[in-house]
This record gives sequence, structure tokens and C-alpha cells, in this order.
Amino acid sequence: MNGPPVPEIERILFTEEQIEKRIREVAEEISERYRDGNLKLVGVLKGAVFFLTALARAIRIPVKIDFLSISSFSTRPSAPGVVRIAKDLDESIEGEDVLLVEDIVDTGFTARYLLQTLAARGPNSLAVCTLLDRTPRRIVQVPVAFRCFEIPDRFVIGFGLDYRQLYRNLGYIAVIKPDRNSLPFAL
Repeated sequence: MNGPPVPEIERILFTEEQIEKRIREVAEEISERYRDGNLKLVGVLKGAVFFLTALARAIRIPVKIDFLSISSFSTRPSAPGVVRIAKDLDESIEGEDVLLVEDIVDTGFTARYLLQTLAARGPNSLAVCTLLDRTPRRIVQVPVAFRCFEIPDRFVIGFGLDYRQLYRNLGYIAVIKPDRNSLPFAL
């Protein structure tokens, strides 16, 4: 395991080896599906950087990469908020096969907003690829074409996912110990 020791870890969900193996499998599916296309990976900053990098390296076809960043505002800590783009794409996606790369799809609100926003820009195709899919918290159904892992309704860190901007650099994914006073949603 790499990264700093984390006393807040309850248990490790996925090891580095499990993550690497699953990303290679998903990358193979993507390579096959888009073998004749013009694929652009669009990563959602900051969490998806680690996943997008590993995924892009494992994909066997040429890919373009771009990033956007979102911010969310909510009146209640555990409620979904209003999503807006804080950093937009650098290039057009018109006529391209776009794969939106997320670290985690949770309630579905962010993914739905991004899919609607990107679809309006005229891509040839648009799909979602996520490292983690937390379906127990889904409020809005969104189509997830590629997923590495489905996870329970627990707060996780590592491999790009953070807790107060810490622990993104862990090579594994772990459940953080419950502390109802500081986590963004009840466990």
C-alpha cells in the first residue's frame, strides 16, 4: 500500500492490485467499443485524475483528453446542491465520441447535469465511465456504460477520492471510519 498511514480507515475495500486489474478490464471494453471512433476522455477534476490517467494508459486506441471542474452548492450538508461548471473544457467535443470519466457516481445529479451540458455541444456519442458506482444513494438515474466497482453507502477515500482534500494519493480505496459530525452525509 502506498501513501501516508491513515488512522481513519475502517477497512480497505479494494487493493491496488484489484483496482489495476479492473481498470485493465474496463479499458479493454472501451478499446473494443470505440475501436473505430474518435474517442475523447473528459475527466471531472479533481477526483477523476488518478482514474483517468490509469484508464488512458490501459486503453489500446488513441485518445484525446480534456478536463472540466464542477462546483456544487447546497443549503443542507447532506442534500444535493446546484451544480455549475467551474472550469470548462479547453476544446470542442462536437462530432467526437466522448467518455465522461468520473471518480464516483453517487446521487446522479452531477452526472445528469454534465451529460445534459455535454450533449448540447454536439458530440457523436456520449457515455459515462466511473471508477465507483454508489447505487444505494442514487436519486436520479443516469446511464453508466462502464464501471469498475459498485460500492455500499459508505464514505470512501483513496485513488483520487478525498476527505477534506486529503488521501487522494492512496493507491487503494478504503472506507473511512464513521464520524457523523464531520462526514458529508450520514452513514
